[in-house]
Amino acid sequence: MDKSELLKLVGKNVKNIRVSRGYSQVDLVGRIEGSIDTTNISRIESGRTNPTIYTLNRIAEALEVPLSQITDIIPKEN
Repeated sequence: MDKSELLKLVGKNVKNIRVSRGYSQVDLVGRIEGSIDTTNISRIESGRTNPTIYTLNRIAEALEVPLSQITDIIPKEN
């Protein structure tokens, strides 16, 4: 798996979890400890940036999910 594909999968996880919680990107930014802006969330969700593990952990905490749920990119077998 190349870097671009990996970043898109992680971003998709962030977006899916955020949407399932009923949060907008602005809502999520408001829940994250520390400084982060909506543009950065948008870039993460679209796979256009490589967030640090610390940033992903802050997002996971704001979404109230384990970090492993955001980083779970292995396809599930049926």
